[in-house]
Amino acid sequence: MIRVLIADDQALVRGGFRVLVDSEPDMTVVGEAADGGTAAALAAQLKPDVVLMDIQMPGVDGLEGIRRIAADPASSGVRVLVLTTFDEDDYVVAGLTAGASGFLLKNTDPAQLLHGIRVVAGGEELLSPGLTKRLLSRGAPRSAVDHDAFAQLTAREREVVALAAQGLSNEEITRELVISPATTKTHISRALAKLGARDRAQLVALAYQHGLVKP
Repeated sequence: MIRVLIADDQALVRGGFRVLVDSEPDMTVVGEAADGGTAAALAAQLKPDVVLMDIQMPGVDGLEGIRRIAADPASSGVRVLVLTTFDEDDYVVAGLTAGASGFLLKNTDPAQLLHGIRVVAGGEELLSPGLTKRLLSRGAPRSAVDHDAFAQLTAREREVVALAAQGLSNEEITRELVISPATTKTHISRALAKLGARDRAQLVALAYQHGLVKP
């Protein structure tokens, strides 16, 4: 049973997500929060598998909530799936960097949202292709480039990271590059280690921030 915590400042939105999640035989909602601080506290207390986290909430916002969950040993193993709206691209990258395991648009298809919860609960990262395309089309947020770190990547590793940043899954990258699934995982793992990224989601955030992926 996948245990889900819903964090959103709008009660009607939380209620809608609760009905959707509780309708699935393999999922259950274990709690609700109206801000990031409450979400972090409940995550430590209830230890859900996945937190559905809104970003823009009054008081303690979703970004700070994600940071608190990621930093709290009591929330070890809790995964955060960010739900965002069309005008929050900058927050998406910040959310991934803070420790989120993926992001989806709030108006995504219900079946896709449920799939996303299962993917994140299973220990994988979820990166919405629609949002990654929009991030690319407007240009990545810029930050200081660690040339030494990125210089350590091989040409193939850079190619794999770029494809991941465009929203491709490991399976899709494997087909695109005509390599084995094990080779794809190896390239991702080595890129994570060389760049000091915590997980795949942060790896993609770094790719955006450092301009590895171009519009």
